[in-house]
Amino acid sequence: MGLLTVRLVAAGDALTGTSQSELATAAGMPVDVLRLLESSGSAGIADDQSQALIRALERFGSVIVPEGNGVGAGVPLKFTRQDARQIGRLNSEGGPARSDDVP
Repeated sequence: MGLLTVRLVAAGDALTGTSQSELATAAGMPVDVLRLLESSGSAGIADDQSQALIRALERFGSVIVPEGNGVGAGVPLKFTRQDARQIGRLNSEGGPARSDDVP
């Protein structure tokens, strides 16, 4: 992935309906750091923070599409916000992992 910008993060936030607090928590960063990043306009984001934000946005259902093949970068939805919440709920249920094979 090329350079992740604050505008791409904001687009992912807006599409998924994610709050700054939710995104910061999912990215493992203090909300104040995310606010500082977002106040920097279209600036690029450092690689370590970039990767954490990309993973967090994907968790909430958006995908960062890099610039290339004659088109600019973008942020489409991988699935709906409701689907993302359901997947998150199912992933955090706990319990032992078992084979999906049904006898």
